[in-house]
Amino acid sequence: MARIQPLAQDELSAEQLNACREVQSGPRGKVPTPMTAWLRNAELARRGQKLGELLRFDTGLDAALTEIAILTCARHWTSHHEWTAHKKLALQAGVPSGVIADIAAGRQPNFGDEKQEMIHKLSATILKKGKLAQPLYDEGMAMFGERCLVELTAILGYYCLVSLTLNVFELGLPENVASELNDTVSDQEAP
Repeated sequence: MARIQPLAQDELSAEQLNACREVQSGPRGKVPTPMTAWLRNAELARRGQKLGELLRFDTGLDAALTEIAILTCARHWTSHHEWTAHKKLALQAGVPSGVIADIAAGRQPNFGDEKQEMIHKLSATILKKGKLAQPLYDEGMAMFGERCLVELTAILGYYCLVSLTLNVFELGLPENVASELNDTVSDQEAP
């Protein structure tokens, strides 16, 4: 059961309504679950969803790479709702189901794609250590370039905010949906 409930339409201020309308008219087409909490500060909701929109739909990383980063973040924080939502999107983007299962289990996936493998390695390391050692940084720069490495870091930061919001306020999975994430894997080793 969620710790914070969605605000009813008649409880929303003009600013909160505008934030909802803005996201509904964008590429998501609906109010994302973290906004249930963020709407307590209409400007946080508006800016948060705009940042998420940019990072999901308008970076130099293709959809599969973005979804691998998001799944790695969801696994890191054991964010059940984030995992469930982005697993579907990852499959649609062409991420192999075996790779997704390995990330869920905290195992090192066999990607068969060097860019996907590097995105996972960079993401897992950034999440675990909060930084990159020079050799890995250099590998990431050589493969993706400056802009994409900055965007990857921003994606991870944003989805940490999303995951923590979902976890703290226990937002997300409907009661009839079982979680695929084992709560004990959250401290997985960076590859």
